[in-house]
Amino acid sequence: MRRPFAAALIAAPALLIATPALAQDATDPHAGMDHGSMNMSGMDHSGTDHAGMDMSGPEPDAADEGAESTAVAEPAAHAGHNAASPPSAADTPGNAPPPPVPADMAAEAFYPRAVMQRSLNATLAEMRFRGSAVQVDQLEYRANNGKDGYGFEGMAWYGGDIDRAVLGFRGEGAFGETPETLELSGTWRHALDPWYNLQLGLRQDLGTGPDRTYALIGIEGLAPYWLEVDGQLLLSNKGDVRARAGVATNLRITNRLILEPEAEIDLAFQDIPEIAIASGLEKIELSARLRYEFSGMFAPYVGVFWERKLGDTARLARAQGEGAGTVSAAAGVRFAF
Repeated sequence: MRRPFAAALIAAPALLIATPALAQDATDPHAGMDHGSMNMSGMDHSGTDHAGMDMSGPEPDAADEGAESTAVAEPAAHAGHNAASPPSAADTPGNAPPPPVPADMAAEAFYPRAVMQRSLNATLAEMRFRGSAVQVDQLEYRANNGKDGYGFEGMAWYGGDIDRAVLGFRGEGAFGETPETLELSGTWRHALDPWYNLQLGLRQDLGTGPDRTYALIGIEGLAPYWLEVDGQLLLSNKGDVRARAGVATNLRITNRLILEPEAEIDLAFQDIPEIAIASGLEKIELSARLRYEFSGMFAPYVGVFWERKLGDTARLARAQGEGAGTVSAAAGVRFAF
């Protein structure tokens, strides 16, 4: 019993020394075997064919090949960055002019150019739009401080999409009294581009004060964000110079319910005491109308209208016993035919 116990004591240190080697490669079944003490002299290798055996050793793993290169490679943060090569001449866009627009027509292979030009002119003439309409934008009742009134604005036109003759009318007042203002205008409108029209014509002012006739030049159109803009410069037969500018837009709440806010300002370049107007900003008008379009030709509406005279024009109005501003509730109809 003593000899086995002594052998165990002698083998214990050897096992402790071999344990780390077992932990490093537990997958190798022969990792713990000492091949140096094994006697191979009794083994017969004469029948073993070594011709098909690859004795060159295992190929290094791809990860092992890259292990050395990582020591001198760029930091990992820049591993995916490749320096861009300078642009070549082929990558640079040229500045050559575009090719000319072809002026020939395929039909010229069968017909002379003069014949084709006559046909083209006839086609363009037939495609020109020409029509007429009467459009009343405002025909309304205005209720304010016990002095109810009315307002109207509209136009009638005849022409095409390039040139039109336009008769405009506009006025306001109190029921049972002479209209406070009444404006009649005749203008020629010429399309400058798809968005803006030039206005040239005359305007006749009637009402409670002296009559005035104005020559006018203006521009109207559709600005960005769907703003309908209008500006006019007027020169009267008495030498008075005035101006007017307005802006409006349509805010579609539903397909038929539309809110239309509008702003307008009048300006005088000198005092006109005959009609109680002072130089500078004359008056401002703000309104908002909510309409319901049964069709594009008929739409009732309700709204609010605010008017305020400014500066010395307001002072002149007070001196005549008039108010400088009014607020009215409005109800009316908009139609065209």
